[in-house]
Amino acid sequence: MTTIAATPIPSTATTRLRLTVRGRRVLAAAAAFPAAVALAIAVVGGSAAIATPDAGMPAGSFQTVTVGAGESLWSIAQEIAPSADPRDVVSAIERLNALESGTLTAGQKLSVPAEYARGE
Repeated sequence: MTTIAATPIPSTATTRLRLTVRGRRVLAAAAAFPAAVALAIAVVGGSAAIATPDAGMPAGSFQTVTVGAGESLWSIAQEIAPSADPRDVVSAIERLNALESGTLTAGQKLSVPAEYARGE
């Protein structure tokens, strides 16, 4: 029969970690990745602005209108500025209210540039 003798490894032996140039680059990239993602989200998502009567715009530069049932941006543009090109009015309303789509709901408040505003 064969016997196997196990000898313990001396406890004084220490292993030293060595990083190669490639390893340092990978470690730096892994540490910088969350900061880069947060910066990208801030740049992309931080550009939206919503017009309100209380913030930003000088008094008298716009008025607020309430969307009625069945109204669209086009119908509102034709109603508030019959002599102007509706495309220009719709574009101004979309920019002022930071609308991403032309979908409106009844009762929604829209800011309208003072040059086109109707009396309510």
